[in-house]
Amino acid sequence: MMRFSDGLIAVVKRDCPTCTLIEPVIRQLANEGEPLTVFTQDDPAFPAGAGTVIDDTDLENSYHLEIDVVPTLVRIRDGKEAARTYGWDRTEWETLTGIRGLGAGLPESRPGCGSKTREPGMGSRLAVRFGDVKFKARNIELPRLADDIEACYERGWTDGLPVVPPTRERVLEMLGGTRRDPQDAVGVIPPDRIECTVEKAAINAVMAGCKPEYFPVVLTAIEAALVPDFGLHGILCTTNFVGPVVMVNGPIARAIGMNCKVNALGQGNRANATIGRALQLVVRNVGGGRPGEIDRAVLGNPGKYTFCFAEDEDDPAWESFAVERGYARTASTVTLFCGEGVTPVMDEISRTPESLAGSFAAVLRGIHHPKQVSNVDALLVVTPEHAAVFHRAGWSKQRLKEEVRARLMIPARELLRGYGGIDAGLTPEQAGNLDGTIPKFRPSGLNIVRAGGGAGKFSGIISGLGSITINSVTKEIES
Repeated sequence: MMRFSDGLIAVVKRDCPTCTLIEPVIRQLANEGEPLTVFTQDDPAFPAGAGTVIDDTDLENSYHLEIDVVPTLVRIRDGKEAARTYGWDRTEWETLTGIRGLGAGLPESRPGCGSKTREPGMGSRLAVRFGDVKFKARNIELPRLADDIEACYERGWTDGLPVVPPTRERVLEMLGGTRRDPQDAVGVIPPDRIECTVEKAAINAVMAGCKPEYFPVVLTAIEAALVPDFGLHGILCTTNFVGPVVMVNGPIARAIGMNCKVNALGQGNRANATIGRALQLVVRNVGGGRPGEIDRAVLGNPGKYTFCFAEDEDDPAWESFAVERGYARTASTVTLFCGEGVTPVMDEISRTPESLAGSFAAVLRGIHHPKQVSNVDALLVVTPEHAAVFHRAGWSKQRLKEEVRARLMIPARELLRGYGGIDAGLTPEQAGNLDGTIPKFRPSGLNIVRAGGGAGKFSGIISGLGSITINSVTKEIES
């Protein structure tokens, strides 16, 4: 912390009407009172004739004095601040200085103006330049005329789309979104098993385009991805289509403006787009999970750029997914699902829950392959018009699950391959009882959530892999 000499300090700027109004007061203090130092934020020639006027256009002194408003008058005693007032208030200035008759002929009071230290983005720039900010990440200096976005491409930091250059100022702002220490370990990222700190996560959140208020969600998504039950390494190295799908529940989704309604699974919402992207960039840039290397997907899917949305919790008839998993309605959570693309369920005809459940089951049967009954999970995203069909009939979400599962008990005989060959998904016991039935999904493999716009009888299925080593994971968000 900078040490200031005992006496009075006035911080002003010419671009403030109140500062120009009290210019005679500053001169009066310089001539009649104790030692006065004036720091001027925008014009070294202002105020004129006021004793010791110091050019503070770099704002170093204003930063250390924590100036929010100009004019500000500060008394320093024994090297420490003893009193402060801001704006112009004759009584307060006279009390602080001990001088009567200040500003004769001026109004009794006037509000001040915002300090230049409080201009957008200035706080982080000043903190990096003059504060006690330490980064462990290596700082890369580029030539003055270099294109910083192209430099990110050249270093392999992007997912194919431009990233926001992670300057120290931007990273510091991102770190302001959490109370966690920048060097706290978030976890070890596969496949290279590199430790990811909060600082590294912040760098990638900046590159993804996140705002600081999204950062607690990003950190929780990373932590959820590293839960062994999620099987991130397997998801990375599979030749399948899958990648992490992020779903957010609770008050934080509304607070940061996430989309759970019209086009919830599509483009256009900054929080949805950048939170999922930040997770993918951490996997790439920290863990080394790059396409063509450990990522061996035959085709992949566009969701591997980002796939993130919020569940619509405005529906009072059905519990949210997080509540189903035992969390309070007031809790904010992140769920990670190993998912692929979105398969539509287009049913504009069904008016009964039985008929609509049949439509859901018919489309779910075809996930991966109509004969595929193992290693298949699905997130059924029910939209409001379809949900209304079940609500009017008094069906709970659990009843819908049970109805769909019952319709997806597939006769083993239908899983025969060709003329007598047995599909690899059948166990010897199942193959020995071709009159029996086999569930399409394991007990935890089919889940139902709410999202989407209020017009249109279209729901969606996010299909994915599921196994002993790959499971959806839910984690509560902490700041």
